[in-house]
Amino acid sequence: MESSFCSAERLSLIEQSLTVRYTDWIREALDDVQESFLITDPCISGHPIVFASSGFLKMSGFSKEEVLGRNARIFQGPETDRRSISEIREAIRAEKALQIELLNHRKDGTPFWILFHLNPVFGEDDGRVIHFVAVQVPISRKSRVSGSGFHCTLGENCSSTREIVFGSCRREVCLDSAGDLGRAQAFDSFVDSDNRVLEAEESCEASDLEKQKAASASSNILSALSHYSKLTGKVVCGKRCSSVGIVPLGSSLIISLGRIKQSFVLTDPHLPDMPIVYASDAFLNLTGYARHEVLGRNCRFLQGTGTDVEPLCQIREAIQINRACTVRILNYRKDRSSFWNLLHISPVRNASGKIAFYVGVQIDESSKNDGQGLSPEMRQLGAVGAVKVAVRSLSVGVGSSKS
Repeated sequence: MESSFCSAERLSLIEQSLTVRYTDWIREALDDVQESFLITDPCISGHPIVFASSGFLKMSGFSKEEVLGRNARIFQGPETDRRSISEIREAIRAEKALQIELLNHRKDGTPFWILFHLNPVFGEDDGRVIHFVAVQVPISRKSRVSGSGFHCTLGENCSSTREIVFGSCRREVCLDSAGDLGRAQAFDSFVDSDNRVLEAEESCEASDLEKQKAASASSNILSALSHYSKLTGKVVCGKRCSSVGIVPLGSSLIISLGRIKQSFVLTDPHLPDMPIVYASDAFLNLTGYARHEVLGRNCRFLQGTGTDVEPLCQIREAIQINRACTVRILNYRKDRSSFWNLLHISPVRNASGKIAFYVGVQIDESSKNDGQGLSPEMRQLGAVGAVKVAVRSLSVGVGSSKS
């Protein structure tokens, strides 16, 4: 049954997120894990939730249909510390593990404190992040203390002194500034007769037992993912373990690219046969291919018996002289149905000015009118511009080493 938050195409991508890498038994194995956790996919536009445990649904009050396909920001609220959210975003950008106390909200709006334990899941073949696992352990009242909470990136010395304690859950820390009376009044208006804001006013610190519980649950989930991925030959692991000399796109860049709704692919001209290293959701919908069937392949798989040689020569010449070009070419979907592709390709330079990728933006000629009065050319140039901004702003460690 289609969720009210997801289109049929998006639900298909969410379903494939688990079925591509793991056997059909993975969902049953994950359902056996009692702890509260989510699995998200940074490769799908919007970085949505693709699995929610029964423990999480019970704890949050949401149904599975209300959660799948949505970004985890839906659990944030007025009292959620923005600096803690920034720490989570930074961990995702850096593709590293994180443990932090966080104020979340249930479906009915009541706040509650959790120990949030984040782990990236890497593909063994190419080293790119496949999923993020987010374990959420409720912090019991008896483990809360009068004072400041803390957070730490796993592997760091968590006892180090910090000028700002992000885990603090006192009221004044929830405000952007101590003098923001307007927001203080808004905070006070949130308090109702059932005292549901009580948890937000208390200081908290997870106990050692809760920290161990979060780490253990995360380890068990990663073990299950690894086991059921080995059965398909598409192994995942909790640390980047690729032996292939290919630097994968960072999760932060993938998330930024996912916000661009146009059909496009990124190819890497510095790798043999110039393979696709990113494919947008719209491209997958246009061509009928799954993401794993596209990544690592040259774009020629879209060609067929009716494809003319002339536009292919124009594309090759443009790439040789590092120029953009636009062609009209007959391409084929996975089901072998054909479509006239208005294709625009352009080099994409990183922050140092060197070409890092080529972007190819596709428009099906039969549906070239977008209903917003924009010509196909303007839509393509807009997509290319957005890709260039994403790459340049996030090119540290992504394309800066490429010449």
